[in-house]
Amino acid sequence: MDQLHESDAAPMGDDSAKSLLRQQIRSVGYNTCTTRVIQEQPKWSWTLNLAVYGTTLGATLPVGYCMGVVNSPAVHMRSWCQETLLARYDLQLSDGALDLLWATVVSLFLVGGAVGSMTGASIANRFGRRPAAFICGLLLGLGAICFYACRPLRSVELLCLGRLLAGVAAGLVIACMSMYHSELAALQQRSKLAPLCGLGLTLGVVVAQVFSLQTVLGGPDYWHLALALYGIFVLLCYAPFKCYPESPKWLYIVKGRKVQAAQQLQLLRGYAQDSEALQAELRDMEEEARVKSTPSSYAQVLRNPQLRLPLAIVFIYLGGQQLSGINAIFYYSVSIFRRAGLSSQQAEFANLGAGCVNLAAAMLGPILMERFNRRPLMLFSSFFCCVFLFLFAMLLQFIDLYSWFAMACIVCIFLYIVGFQFGLGPLPFFIGAELFEVAPRSAAMSLGSVVYWLCNLIVGMAFPTLQSAWGALVFLPFSLACLLVFMFTLRYVPETRGRDPSEVAPLVADGFKSKRPRQ
Repeated sequence: MDQLHESDAAPMGDDSAKSLLRQQIRSVGYNTCTTRVIQEQPKWSWTLNLAVYGTTLGATLPVGYCMGVVNSPAVHMRSWCQETLLARYDLQLSDGALDLLWATVVSLFLVGGAVGSMTGASIANRFGRRPAAFICGLLLGLGAICFYACRPLRSVELLCLGRLLAGVAAGLVIACMSMYHSELAALQQRSKLAPLCGLGLTLGVVVAQVFSLQTVLGGPDYWHLALALYGIFVLLCYAPFKCYPESPKWLYIVKGRKVQAAQQLQLLRGYAQDSEALQAELRDMEEEARVKSTPSSYAQVLRNPQLRLPLAIVFIYLGGQQLSGINAIFYYSVSIFRRAGLSSQQAEFANLGAGCVNLAAAMLGPILMERFNRRPLMLFSSFFCCVFLFLFAMLLQFIDLYSWFAMACIVCIFLYIVGFQFGLGPLPFFIGAELFEVAPRSAAMSLGSVVYWLCNLIVGMAFPTLQSAWGALVFLPFSLACLLVFMFTLRYVPETRGRDPSEVAPLVADGFKSKRPRQ
């Protein structure tokens, strides 16, 4: 071996040989250190699992529950509102006034979502990610109490207050929960945990569909129990809240509490105190803290040209998700199934079946996000959602031509739901956490959450009017929205899987002049 080295180094001279030898020694040392870090993978500690799954079941699931629970018992709730106002205030509402009151009850949740989104950044930055999660649980718990008490106390005001409180909590959840999960997880764990926010929302909708059935709790005597039932999840999952950790990145980068950050990392990863992997992660945080440790305001994020494209990605993904037609499908799926030729009972169970398919497809999210890149998943999802929505609109428009068109409509809905959960469903909730570094992250995700709730409100308010005017063709704009998301992803969105935000930032720093993304 020595002879080989001497013969190789001879033509290079003594200095060159020594330099090459030093490089080889450094390379061996570096590889040894790297091997130690690679061998010491972050563990799935009970602290990490408790925090992520506890907040998913205790906050995200109740938000999805509140989104889907009012559909089935709506007729009984409207009648109760009419009777209560007449008995308490001697106020007889006309049909138009009752429609306006019910629209207010429904939309208060969406208005609360927008309010919660706007306050999400300041709460998450000032008090921390963990207190923001606690505030979500507190608001949801208060909302459940209002729902439970509104019928015995004969108070429409409590019903409205409950919807508003749950909406504010929902805005905070959309703005903060994915960020909290991503900052708790190591880079290798992020793909499995990232889809949990969307999965929790989907699971909540399905649970709400089950318990709000007329034969369960959706009848005239128990609908208030159906509305408040999610409080059980909040109570059980927030009972061990003292064990939930704070985000190490928030502690280190925003607050400069380096010792506490290291302690939280040890709990979350299962590292020893002298672990090389722990020190490597702390060094990464130190480098990020040197760049910028002060949280960015909304104005700073909006004015920064380097954040323009990442912000547009968050806006288009969260807004495009709502404009893709998923809420229109689930808000009015029963009437759509009736139009397709099903009876009332069949339509109700078909709606539940659609929710179950949605949940089953959403449960594939962690597997898909771990094994496949983000861009191909979003391209696949948006393209096929566009195709199936277009086919559904055409089949529904000409449903009387052939008897099998009715069944084809139902098949298109189910295929659309499956395609939606491949990318459009889970990706928008956590793409901001993979695009933005810690300082601007909370403000950017809060602004994206506002867009999410505004688009949700637009769909909820405009869809019935447009459906009356356009008929089945009302689904064509949704198809077009999916096509626009596809084209935007193809041109501008970089791959973020397995990359730290600091690695993604140069790919989008030139805004809309950025080069075509590299895989």
